[in-house]
Amino acid sequence: GGGGLDSAGGLFHASGLSRSAFTLAEVLITLGIIGVVAAMTLPALIQNHTNKVVATRLKKFYTTFNEAIQLAEAEYGDRQYWYSDVAGVDLDEEGNPIMSSAQIDKWFQKYFSKFIVLKKKLNKSGTIVYYLNDGSAFQLGADDSVTSSRAITFFPGNPDKCGAMDYGKCKFYFLYQPVDTSKLWKYHYKKGVEPCKYNWDGKVETLYNNCKSTNTINKKYCTAIIQLNDWEIPKDYPYKVSY
Repeated sequence: GGGGLDSAGGLFHASGLSRSAFTLAEVLITLGIIGVVAAMTLPALIQNHTNKVVATRLKKFYTTFNEAIQLAEAEYGDRQYWYSDVAGVDLDEEGNPIMSSAQIDKWFQKYFSKFIVLKKKLNKSGTIVYYLNDGSAFQLGADDSVTSSRAITFFPGNPDKCGAMDYGKCKFYFLYQPVDTSKLWKYHYKKGVEPCKYNWDGKVETLYNNCKSTNTINKKYCTAIIQLNDWEIPKDYPYKVSY
């Protein structure tokens, strides 16, 4: 027949022993395929994780700050009476910030320090950055100068790694203006901290057009897109976010 018994009594095939091991070439090809698949999918997985971190911290900041406003109201009365659009830090003759002159910080400390646990840092430019315990931070005011307590810039990560033009990417703009009754502020009147909707026409398309603009001011509307998507980064969001 086609087979027989070997000297140990085992059955063997006439054509020789069956081959089960992979050759080196086959192993290298398999590893190469795995590497290509990983290279294609890993960046997307990393960005998805980043999106979740940024969105989670945005929602947490929004919730925490508005809870603090409610607690402040319970102690000091209606926000419309103690809200104040105060200025930032003065500079001395050598251009250094004078911490004691920070009316914006005095206002914040009086009404919010009991309810938001954080540390603060005075930058050379005169901005005061408040750091939260989840690794995020915010400053009262926009860009590189603190000019108004109604403007709040939130950083889901390290503010030092975020550039002036990076609104909607690594820093996000909020407004707190509960007392202005004009139509320009209708999405902020009698409200707490909200993503920028100043003079918004109510159309989502307008938010996207502003967010995609090269104008830094218009990019401040990006935050509202995320809020309207239930505090998740939508698939058609114009930028890759970071922290």
